[in-house]
Amino acid sequence: MSTENLPQSPEQPPRKPRVAVVFGGRSSEHGISVVTAGAVLKAIDRTKYDVLPIGITQDGRWALTADEPERMAIVDRRQPSVDLLAESDGGGVILPVDPANREVVYSEPGSVPKALGEVDVVFPVLHGPYGEDGTLQGLLELSGVPYVGSGVLASAVGQDKEYMKRVFTSFGLKVGPYLVIRPREWQRDEPAARKKIVDFAGEHGWPLFVKPARAGSSIGITKVDDLSGLDEAIAEAQRHDPKILVEAALRGREIECGVLEFEDGPRASAPAEIPSPEDHAYYDFEAKYIDSTPGIVPAPLTPEETAQVQRLAVDAFEATSCEGLVRADFFLTEDGEFVINEINTMPGFTPISMYPKMWEASGVSYPELVDRLVQAALRRSTGLR
Repeated sequence: MSTENLPQSPEQPPRKPRVAVVFGGRSSEHGISVVTAGAVLKAIDRTKYDVLPIGITQDGRWALTADEPERMAIVDRRQPSVDLLAESDGGGVILPVDPANREVVYSEPGSVPKALGEVDVVFPVLHGPYGEDGTLQGLLELSGVPYVGSGVLASAVGQDKEYMKRVFTSFGLKVGPYLVIRPREWQRDEPAARKKIVDFAGEHGWPLFVKPARAGSSIGITKVDDLSGLDEAIAEAQRHDPKILVEAALRGREIECGVLEFEDGPRASAPAEIPSPEDHAYYDFEAKYIDSTPGIVPAPLTPEETAQVQRLAVDAFEATSCEGLVRADFFLTEDGEFVINEINTMPGFTPISMYPKMWEASGVSYPELVDRLVQAALRRSTGLR
């Protein structure tokens, strides 16, 4: 029998890529990660992608959360949290560990696990340890799920400021004077470790910046003007990380530059300048996120300085084998030299953050920025590359 004249069933439209936005986490940057997730959820093109918000609580539970970006904002100087957004107190989201299966499952005690469907790409907007440092990236590599941003090695190097600086130096990028105190040094001989810091101050002068070696968002950092504030600064840094970094103060202008992965490779944004905040000792957490000290975009640099910092930002991206995005932070010293301070492999991504502002000044809107990052992740495979 001929089927030529039988009605044909309409073709099913292709399924939209499913993006899991993973946020929160166990680090001290939990709240800022939630704010970032709210901005991404608001900006992502729902006609182009299906979206699954997954929050990680501060005790490490993966929770199914409401898709309500308006609840993910700083209100009255209070940061949001995943615990307030979770749809239940006990349920957990489980990612697959089989690369042949990308189906996410939700499980509650005493209930039959519920399939949430396949995930095509993860957008991890976690900041700090247990998320930005290669740990989550390793899990996603095992699962075979593509993800936004850098891989395991680059994420780990980008989180650990000591090894970041070592890599920069090996690739010929100039860094400022610094000192590292590891946990075993402190435990073995605390007076000797403290003397190393005092001797460092004697060589490079005060003030010093004492900071956790593996944290971000300026959390746990103290500007120390003299010996009397040193012990308190060390204790504050160690509250966030047993490994601490001590940096000499560099006199100059703070310049930032974004790097974004395009189809033809990484490109640098228009740079920004961070002016010294009037009511803060330096550009600390409060100045960044609570009082929203504005940066100057584009930075008032000469064309030669702009080209140089853009080149150095891409060099830093390549030196650490980064993917997707990076914000590179520099000092332009009084003698006209750019000194790299650090990179962030998942920089602050709130609407007031400098990374999206620099790209907006470069002609890439926030929604387009989110789209480009997702598309870059979908183009890449997991595994060695």
